[in-house]
Amino acid sequence: MAFGTLYLIPAPLGEGELDWILPVGVQQRINLLERFIVEHPKTARHFLKQANPLRAVQVLKLEVLNEHTPANEIEALLAPLLAGEDVGLLSEAGCPAVADPGGVLVRRAHRKHIRVVPLVGPSAILLALMASGLNGQRFRFHGYLPIDLAERAKKIAQLEKTSLAADETQIFIETPYRNQKLLEALVQQCHVKTSLCVACNLTQADELVLTRTVHEWQQGNWPELHKKPTVFLLYAQKQAQ
Repeated sequence: MAFGTLYLIPAPLGEGELDWILPVGVQQRINLLERFIVEHPKTARHFLKQANPLRAVQVLKLEVLNEHTPANEIEALLAPLLAGEDVGLLSEAGCPAVADPGGVLVRRAHRKHIRVVPLVGPSAILLALMASGLNGQRFRFHGYLPIDLAERAKKIAQLEKTSLAADETQIFIETPYRNQKLLEALVQQCHVKTSLCVACNLTQADELVLTRTVHEWQQGNWPELHKKPTVFLLYAQKQAQ
């Protein structure tokens, strides 16, 4: 028996028309699937209802995979694929397996020789990099910075040093309610010539992308980032370009 295919389904980064975010072909593929592995069932059902309003979401089969899923339960999630059924892996927002717990499932799928197909959709990390104007040839994503203030300060210094030495954009995120504090720390700690970009509420009506040197950020007039999904990008350079 042939194995099923694991489709990696990007989800919107917020509310809005799906046609603006997901190609028609991707929406059609979603509509062919009956089984999904999701991070949060409630938000997954909301998205799937948007993607296919003609099908009752109650008939869909949803399994949960999140940061609390025990490692020994991953094999059970692969069982339908091994039995020949196609399955969609759905992230909470953005692309599955990128800063997302779905990565472990994809890795296990490859070990089982299950076909993995990534579908086109929004990635906050890449959208932020595209719009930042910073180095898109060399970049690195670090996920979340440390919560402890001393450790965070140490990490920021390390990121700036690495960016300068490698000519490399450093990308990271923060829990939305701590965004403003992180921006303050970056502006206080980084060199005045370092470029800092904030990309907030990407793909939404109030989307905001600002790239300024630290010196310019120090002049004030900061955007309100509290509780808004934001990507931070740092690029240290000897001379502003």
